[in-house]
Amino acid sequence: MEAYCTRPRCPRPKNYFADLDDVSALKTAQQKYCATCGMPLILDGRYMSTKLLGRGGFASAFLARDRRIPGIRACVVKQFQPAEDISANQLRIAQQLFEREADVLAEIGREHEQIPELYAFFPITVPSFTQPNHEEQFFYLVQEYIDGLNLEEELNQKGKFSETEVLYMLQEILKILKFVHDKGILHRDIKPSNIMRRQDGKLFLLDFGAVKQVTNVASGTVTSSTGIYSAGFAPPEQMTGNQVFPSTDLYALAVTAVTLLTGEAATQLFDPLINQWTWRSRVNINPHLADVLDKMLLPAVSQRFQSADEVLKALFPQLIPPTTLGNRAPQIIQPHSSFSTQELLTGAAFSGFEGALIAIALFSLIPSPIIALSITIVILSVIIFAQTRRWIKKTDLLIIATITFAILLFVPFLQAGMDIQQIVILGFAGSLVAIAVTTLFQLIYKILSMMF
Repeated sequence: MEAYCTRPRCPRPKNYFADLDDVSALKTAQQKYCATCGMPLILDGRYMSTKLLGRGGFASAFLARDRRIPGIRACVVKQFQPAEDISANQLRIAQQLFEREADVLAEIGREHEQIPELYAFFPITVPSFTQPNHEEQFFYLVQEYIDGLNLEEELNQKGKFSETEVLYMLQEILKILKFVHDKGILHRDIKPSNIMRRQDGKLFLLDFGAVKQVTNVASGTVTSSTGIYSAGFAPPEQMTGNQVFPSTDLYALAVTAVTLLTGEAATQLFDPLINQWTWRSRVNINPHLADVLDKMLLPAVSQRFQSADEVLKALFPQLIPPTTLGNRAPQIIQPHSSFSTQELLTGAAFSGFEGALIAIALFSLIPSPIIALSITIVILSVIIFAQTRRWIKKTDLLIIATITFAILLFVPFLQAGMDIQQIVILGFAGSLVAIAVTTLFQLIYKILSMMF
């Protein structure tokens, strides 16, 4: 079995113990020590780290096994690890934040299923590896292991996210932020790598290492920034070390959303010459969603949404249950209200035009009018469904219609005895009928909505 030394500057941290190849032997094994630096490998008598998961400015995270739990449960061991050139004041702040992380996780991890639960928090004092007769103290916390990929890893592996996938992410993370903000806690470092998707599709908000208790939130009291944040994701008030607010987290969440939608780094989406975000021209999404994200990204705190609940109500009049679709599951099915009137009528015009052309071609190929009409209806239904899922968008509609018309134009036996002028007239007639029907149903829907 491999064991990974947690001492920050151990030159050869990987150790191997043949006597632990049988995992059950780990339950009764005596303390093991790093062959290079002598660091204890079974932390607090129960946790053996096996792999380095990540290392940041103030902490390292390790995959570990808890030998006191039946099945030798996997967990994450996080070690407080200050940078070598850190100042005394920064060290004090970072240590306080790390200790506060344990307090916060102990509270919120028990109460919310999408925040990793805290299992333990403890210090370890060991002889220094580099300075004889000196001791080093390390602080550890142990928390629930979420088996999956974070959204930064998903973006790198699968490419940019669809609008539907980003909407689902926003819905889930906003609900988590509502919970933590109501408890007077700010996350302060929201970004794709801190959002993990477990293998069953559930999203988790990770790394509360930069959390800060905000006392008396109801009375408007706030806290000042400690300068711990990720470049590109932090709003102006956090970057300048001023007071931070719940809308500070909402700003970072919006940056997360636009980086997932565009597939580009946050720093590439902000133009410092005009002091504005330029992401909107790089995507084709619902204008309402874009407007909400832009409001979350406004530089002035007072101009943004002030709470996660406000954003939830703006985006989701009714919370939408997830359904498993595509290669990033689960996702959400968007309600019809998520489409603008222009999108609905454009889609209707395309569907009517395309349906007429398909009908002409099928009536030319199939002797039975009933069969030809049935197939036309099936194909048209698939096209309409693809539009509701946003698999076919504005540019795609024009390309598909042009290709279909070109096929009828250059393949005479598909023209059902009509000339080109008649085909065009019939196509536009189908568009007008589809627009009229869509407008009528939209009017009826609005009337019924007002009545009930």
